[in-house]
Amino acid sequence: MLQILKSVVAATAAWWISLNVLNSALPFLAPWTALLTVHATVYRSLSRGVQTTVSSAIGVALSFVIGNYLGVHLWTFALALFVGLVGARLSWIRDEGVAIATTAIFVLGSGFSDQEPLLLNRLVEVGLGVAIGVAVNLVVIPPLREQQAARYVDSINRRMGTVLESMADEFSASWDTDRADAWFDEAQAMSDELQSAWQTVRFARESRRGNPRRGIRRIAQWSKQGGGTTGKNHRPSYENILSRVDEGVSHLLHLTRTLQEGTYASGEWDEQFREGWVAIARDAGRAIADPDADVEPIADRLAELTAALSDDRSLPTSTWPIYGSLISSLNHIVTIVDDVASARYARDP
Repeated sequence: MLQILKSVVAATAAWWISLNVLNSALPFLAPWTALLTVHATVYRSLSRGVQTTVSSAIGVALSFVIGNYLGVHLWTFALALFVGLVGARLSWIRDEGVAIATTAIFVLGSGFSDQEPLLLNRLVEVGLGVAIGVAVNLVVIPPLREQQAARYVDSINRRMGTVLESMADEFSASWDTDRADAWFDEAQAMSDELQSAWQTVRFARESRRGNPRRGIRRIAQWSKQGGGTTGKNHRPSYENILSRVDEGVSHLLHLTRTLQEGTYASGEWDEQFREGWVAIARDAGRAIADPDADVEPIADRLAELTAALSDDRSLPTSTWPIYGSLISSLNHIVTIVDDVASARYARDP
């Protein structure tokens, strides 16, 4: 909604200035370019604004050459569009290159004979629209998407922890793997969500570039610490956190797949393994979902369970592949828990 309001403000201001200050005969050029320039990040507004200006200038020049030397006819209008769309494929203006063709449409389609002496004014109007769009996006709460990235990381961590806790609750009374399919689907949904999370994190990184709010935050943080270092270099990045979570989701998928296969395993599950694994899985889920949860060191408990089962000669050899797979998958997931600071930082960017 904020981006929509900023776009409305930018386009309306550009239209008013174009109409009342510049007395433009084509007052839609400035608001049109202003609307195109208000992007989701300041950096994108600046880079796309430059591309729009260059593309529009090329479009005005193209219209002048074709209209002045060939006249405005059906075939010359089509020629201008063809050349404009070919030019839009240039890599350095590709994002806004279509403005070449659209500017040619505006200039040639609005009566070239009347507009020819005012082509320089058309460039001024385009520049005005770009300048207003950038200014509005820069001044009116420039977007900083770190909180959005933090919410994604937080959501995936909590979902992973909830699945582990659900497994523990389900198996605390009986070892029934009927719900393994639902857990597998949930883990697969987390994997899909990670793709959006990566895109959001890259988006958050872009939102920092050229953003004055970033500098203001640094100054405020520096002041709070009495002019000392902010410790930024000691904080894990979102990329590192998501890489960890991505690996954890992969092992969670493997764990749920093992439970699905365990449904068809013959014989009873060992009670010592069931109780020990359930307790560790529950605490691992709590620690992943809530980094402030008070739990005992999980990795040590998992090692103790493995050692205890290794000494138990009564375990059927046919069940060890399943037990070993569950222990191994949970052990890999526990590596996420070991770095609690990363999860906490993801919740407090």
